[in-house]
Parts: sequence; C-alpha cells; structure tokens
Amino acid sequence: MKSPKCFVVVALISIVFSLICFPAACSSIHAASPHHHQDFVYCLSRKLRNNATSQVLYTPKSPSFLPILNFSAQNLRFTAPGSPKPVAIITPLRESHIRAAVICCRKYNIQLRTRSGGHDYEGLSYVSSLPFVILDLINFRSIEVNVGEKWAWVQTGAQLGEVYYAIANKSDTLAFPAGFCPTVGSGGHISGGGYGAMIRKYGMAADHVIDARIMDVKGRILDRKSMGEDLFWAIRGGGGASFGVILAWKLELVPVPEIVTVFTINRTEEQNLTNLIHKWQVFGNKADKNLFLRIFLQNTNTTNGRTVQGLFSALYLGSSETLLPMMQKGFPELGVTKSDLTEMSWINSVLYHFPVGSLLNRSFPLKRSYKIKSDYVKRPLNHQVFQGIIELFKEEDVNGPQMQLTPYGGIMDEIPPSETPYPHRAGNLFFLEYTVGWDETGEMAAQKHLSWIRKLYAYLAPYVSNNPRESYVNYRDLDLGQNNLVGTTSLAQASSWGYKYFMNNFYRLAKVKALVDPDNFFRHEQSIIPLPSPL
Repeated sequence: MKSPKCFVVVALISIVFSLICFPAACSSIHAASPHHHQDFVYCLSRKLRNNATSQVLYTPKSPSFLPILNFSAQNLRFTAPGSPKPVAIITPLRESHIRAAVICCRKYNIQLRTRSGGHDYEGLSYVSSLPFVILDLINFRSIEVNVGEKWAWVQTGAQLGEVYYAIANKSDTLAFPAGFCPTVGSGGHISGGGYGAMIRKYGMAADHVIDARIMDVKGRILDRKSMGEDLFWAIRGGGGASFGVILAWKLELVPVPEIVTVFTINRTEEQNLTNLIHKWQVFGNKADKNLFLRIFLQNTNTTNGRTVQGLFSALYLGSSETLLPMMQKGFPELGVTKSDLTEMSWINSVLYHFPVGSLLNRSFPLKRSYKIKSDYVKRPLNHQVFQGIIELFKEEDVNGPQMQLTPYGGIMDEIPPSETPYPHRAGNLFFLEYTVGWDETGEMAAQKHLSWIRKLYAYLAPYVSNNPRESYVNYRDLDLGQNNLVGTTSLAQASSWGYKYFMNNFYRLAKVKALVDPDNFFRHEQSIIPLPSPL
C-alpha cells in the first residue's frame, strides 16, 4: 500500500503493489474485453448493494474518475495522458467494500492495486500494464489513541501527518517513530519498514507494530492471533501488498521529552563540505542514540555560479544545554553554536523537518516527475568519493538532484536482521537515498534524468554494500529486477531484486506467501512470489 516525492527537505518513503501472473490468469486477462470489464463492474455493484455504488465505485465515465486517480498519484512520471488507467477506482467506506473488490477481482482475473498514500516510487499502487483496479483507501483513515496504555489503532489510509497530529493532540510526551513526509500513507510505509528521525533511538516503524488487521485472499479479516506469527512477521517490513489488504495497525507509542532540540547548518563546497561529510561518517553513527544528524546534498546557485551545498539537519531528544557540549566535543568541525539550536515540542519538530504548513493536508504541495535509488554504506568513503559525487551533481540541472545521508547505529545495531523482514540493521554506517526530479514533460527529458541517476548509482557501486548490493523496499526501484508480467517467475529471477531488499529473509517471505496466497492473487512487478513446491 505504500509514495511527489517528499522532495524539498526530506526523502519520502513508500507503498507497494501490482503484478506477476500465471498462464491461466494471464490468458484470461489478455482476452479481457469491455464486456468483461462491464461484468466486473456489475459484480462489484451487486456486492455493494447498489446504494453505496455512487460513493465507492468510479469508472472512466465518472466525472470524478481522473480527479480521484490523480489526487494521490505523487509521481508525475505515471500520470501523463498516455499512462495506463484502471478499469475502475474503488474508495471503500467499510471493510465489506474491500471484500467485494477482492472477490470480484479474483473472479474476473483483474489486478488489484491498493493505494494508501500514493508515494510508491514506481507508481505500482496506481499503474499497471494489464487491466487493473485501484483500491484507494483514502476514506480508511480513523485513528484511536490510548494514552494510558500507549498504543494507537490506525487505519492504513491515514497519512503519517494525521497519525502524528492525533497522538500529539492527546499527549505531549508520546510519539510514533516513523517517516518525515506527512502525506505518506501509513499502510505502505509501515509494511515496508518505515524509518524517520528517531531511527537511532527506536528503530523502524514496523518494529512498533503490536497487532494488525488484514483481509486475505479469501476475504477473511484476520488479526495477529488468527493470522499467526508467520504472516504477522511478514507484513511488518515485507510489503503488505504481497499478502493481502492491510486494514489497520495497532502501534506501540514511544516516550519523547516535552522539549527536543533541532538545528540546520548549511555548508557549501567552498566551506570544506567534503571534509565535514568525511568526519560526519564516524560521528553520526556513534553519537548518543538520542541524536539524529543527517545530511542533504543538493545543487544551489551562488553569486559565483553553481555549487553543491550540504544541509546538516538534526533532531536531539533532549535540551540544547545537553546537545551543545556534545556537538562541540564530538563534531567541533561543524562549528555548532548556541544560536544555532532551537528548542521545541516533538510535534513541532515534525514540521520543522518537513514544513508543509499543516500535518492534516492530504495533498502533497510539490508534485514532480522523479526517480529514486538507495544504498547502504558499511565503511567510510574517502574524500575523493565525495568529490566525485559533487562533480556528478554539477552535471545535473539546478535543483534536480538530491542525496540524503541517514546515520544508523544506536538501537539499529542491537536488533537482529531476522526480527522483521527489514534486514538492514547492524554494520551499516549510514543509508543513502539519491533522487533526481524534473518538471519537463516527455520521454526525452525523462531519459536524460534517468540516465544521470543511473550513472551516479554505477559510480557508487565499489563503495557501498555488495553481495548483495542492498536496497530499501520502500524506495521501490524496478531497475533491480522484475517478475514476469506473463508466465511464471522463478525464485532465482525474483531473488534478483528480492535478495537486495530482504536478504535471507526473502526466502522466509516466499514460504509465507505460499501458505497464505498460493495462487498469487496479490501480485505486482516486485511482489513476493510463492515458494515453489519441491518436486
């Protein structure tokens, strides 16, 4: 269910969905006709009992079809007039509407793409090359917060900003450790792992799921007890869209101080930027786990022409009085002073790190076309590597490229890689996200920018993790490999991307998939395939 781009000051996070097919299903899909689609719409209308149809079902003939389709589609690469459009969009109001969608899509062999926030980086929650339906959970957004027992039940259409607001409205000292971008849907974000500014203190968002509700391929609604621990393990980092429709999460809330401290310091290439990044590599990972200090690299214009700047942006779960000597001792080269530090509440720090105006705004303020890739760094990079990155940045258009360096360490070094499907834990100095965005239209412009980011990715190959070159599933990247659109997909072929996202956990995910969805109804280009039965 998971992702423009939470593009300005932070990186986004993500959602997942769409297709591999087996011979019987594929032949039926390719033979699909307008009459076939009409039968599907009739099936759905009948199960919705007609009185809800006008509020739930939208076909291409509906005036609201395109506005609803594009509202949560965050990557403009996949919203052009020529992009594939769904047979229908379903915006369920209750769980029975979701069951109707699952049953009718199965009956007519139509792909089901589930969308919670629309931040899927490859558009897999709202685009398919085969006939498909979008299950848009925009109305599934209720949030219940229990301060006394420190939990919240969150429907998966609720966006992170809404979750943070609901928690802060009840408590000044409780929070949920998830992503930066307020318009990201909680469904896909959490089911893929989900990291944010408290990763070094509390780990991933999925580490704090204590129960869930999921609808399986048979239309049954399961909680943790009835789904069993294997499936509960799989959906907390393995991508929920491969296993069913996540309906809601029960989240463990974590303590935060009444006052936190933030700062952002800008340094350019001319201000010793590469030396500062080099020093940050050995500081950010080993610092007090209450400190999160990340770096954004981006192009900027100055009076002397184009240069590259680094924004050193921090959240400290404590007072400025404690943070200042920590920075002066551990990272004096950055030159942090008392005037750089600002104290505020945790909820205000969310808007500080991603200033969108309101946490309740469901529309992302800046939509662009974009491509994102990710890496994990296990050993310090030397000055020459960073200088090479800077030179590549200068090749790309102003305001086009960004790179985010996110420190690991802290509690991430303490959680076993098999605890959840998200395996990228101990041994990582930092996480790399790099992005290119553009406003031009057309395939020629797209290929220009895509070629640039692939060049950067190739340049970094010798310096990042290898065997496998690890990637983050919420930063979906189809360049890593895809399942077949027609015919079966072998475990070896799926491993080309699956092992990068999940490492050894991929095979356990395939076993769970074989148990809960053996016919592979919930599928897309990078969905978990069922582990083949031994001959």
